[in-house]
Amino acid sequence: MTTTDSNTAEGQAKAQLESIKELIQALDNTTSDSTPEAMNARDNAECAIQDDPLSVEVRSDWHTPGEPGETAEYCILLCTGGPACRIIGTLGQFNAPESARLEYHDWDTPWTPYWVESEDEDILIRYAQQFYFGE
Repeated sequence: MTTTDSNTAEGQAKAQLESIKELIQALDNTTSDSTPEAMNARDNAECAIQDDPLSVEVRSDWHTPGEPGETAEYCILLCTGGPACRIIGTLGQFNAPESARLEYHDWDTPWTPYWVESEDEDILIRYAQQFYFGE
């Protein structure tokens, strides 16, 4: 892996984080008023988040063979190729995201965590909470 490849993939993670911050800020700027304008603004902000990722996936936790598994983890793929970026985390009660970690990689490199401040992790969790992870 060259330094350029790492910087490109890490730069993509940074750009994705900034985009997610803007999407959550737009959602926060809406109100819970029942006026048509407020409802439309909220719908637009929620739709922008829903349309953002390439895919949303879940996988099960360890369980006894023959018994149904519990959904335990999620993955939100933000972009793919070289570079690629995703959010992964654990699901808790009612399949709600409890954690979120931003990761990136480039061709022939492993997924690498992108370090974020705790307030940015909260934003990633809020972003993930906009998706439905149930059956």
